Amino acid sequence: MQLTISGQQVEITNPLRDYASEKIGRIEKHFDHVTTTNIVLHVEKNRHLAEATIHAAGATLHANAEGGDMYAAIDSLADKLDRQVIKHKEKTTDHHRQAGGLKRQKGF
Repeated sequence: MQLTISGQQVEITNPLRDYASEKIGRIEKHFDHVTTTNIVLHVEKNRHLAEATIHAAGATLHANAEGGDMYAAIDSLADKLDRQVIKHKEKTTDHHRQAGGLKRQKGF
């Protein structure tokens, strides 16, 4: 997964970059087909905003989050993206049985 982190009105320090990549990296546990992720961090007076766009196989997922500090905003963003990725994975998996129902199986 290619991860791009940028900031508007905020300097992206190494600890902040590491924290964001660690939190967003857990998305790969649920879905392996994520290609690129763009994260933009904003600061407007006392509002800390984080937004991300994930490009995955078959979908583009986007989320915004706001928090009291930048770390809280990143946590909230990671939770939202995690839920979206799980929902997307549920939609793409084939839930149909291969052999059909019990009536179609031989021996019954």
